[in-house]
Amino acid sequence: MAAVTHDRTSAPLAGSRRIVIKIGSALLAQANGQPNRAWLQALAEDVCRLGKETLIVSSGAVALGRHALALRGKLTLEQKQACAAAGQARLMRAYEDAFAPFGLVVAQALLTPDDTERRRRWLNGRATLETLLSLKALPIINENDTVATQEIRYGDNDRLAARVAQMISADTLILLSDVNGLYTADPRLDASARHIPEVETITPEIEAMAGGANASSAVGSGGMRTKVEAAKIAASAGCATIIMHGAAPYPLQRLVNGEPATRFHAAHAPRAAYKAWIAGSLSPAGEITIDEGAAHALTLGKSLLPAGVIAIAGVFEKGDAVRILNRAGKELARGLARYDAPDATRLIGLQSDQIEATLGYADGAVLVHADDLALAGR
Repeated sequence: MAAVTHDRTSAPLAGSRRIVIKIGSALLAQANGQPNRAWLQALAEDVCRLGKETLIVSSGAVALGRHALALRGKLTLEQKQACAAAGQARLMRAYEDAFAPFGLVVAQALLTPDDTERRRRWLNGRATLETLLSLKALPIINENDTVATQEIRYGDNDRLAARVAQMISADTLILLSDVNGLYTADPRLDASARHIPEVETITPEIEAMAGGANASSAVGSGGMRTKVEAAKIAASAGCATIIMHGAAPYPLQRLVNGEPATRFHAAHAPRAAYKAWIAGSLSPAGEITIDEGAAHALTLGKSLLPAGVIAIAGVFEKGDAVRILNRAGKELARGLARYDAPDATRLIGLQSDQIEATLGYADGAVLVHADDLALAGR
């Protein structure tokens, strides 16, 4: 099987600087409708011991809210949204109680697909999460079920977790499941089913395993298929994915200690994948022409400041891709604009400390940040 290699998971998180952990409702909400506080406290100790930049994508609000509102049976969409509203506060309180003894502040972030699929809102969400991480806070992310409808939902937090990993250039996505990874067949039904520890590339053969025999091997709305789909999204962003059993306490320590799991590899590092996406996957909506000083600064890995801009062309919004040209019209780079075209035009040649006085607001000191810029030919 060309897509599968031998087990190399002895140190699965050694090279990871930033990880995303997805936690499903079954791990968080007990049968009595209360948060699983003992499991959360063990997770908090796990996260703090690991010492990585960590974000958690957490289900559980609807399950906790259902109990609080004493709702039984099949829920309507409106009832699910009401449960999410009632349960999200209880979910965050459980996380606060778990992480407070370790001096770690948790921060709630509720997302909808627009926040990860539309570039303007993607940039805003990315900036917020990056700021939280820089302040040593732990983002707890969930879908905004209170306002989301069936037509605009992620559909499963596996996909949301993959999009978050993509958004913040995570190194590793960990999907905590009720099985310890992908099997060649359903191990509950086939004694000869073989666990797959490593997947180099997600081939149609791998996808067939997830959609067939493994389809019911995980609780929640998605099953193994959505986990493999999430791994595919993450891999394209340079992020590895690990599917492991999460029910027992201390899942991260168990992973480090060599507990069986399935690791899906990424072809590139997160930063390289992100730069390639900017350079080759987005259609530029405008152009920014810059002077020699700004051009030299870009080669040194610096951001594009308004002071070095001499012309703006095209109709673009914040988050759109733009071409960056020198005076002769040669393309030097492509990047994501931090201001729309009309505002960027007003900033031509100005110093960064003049932005707020000129526009009446300031959305950062740069027109294109170095993190969102790909140099031509690199």
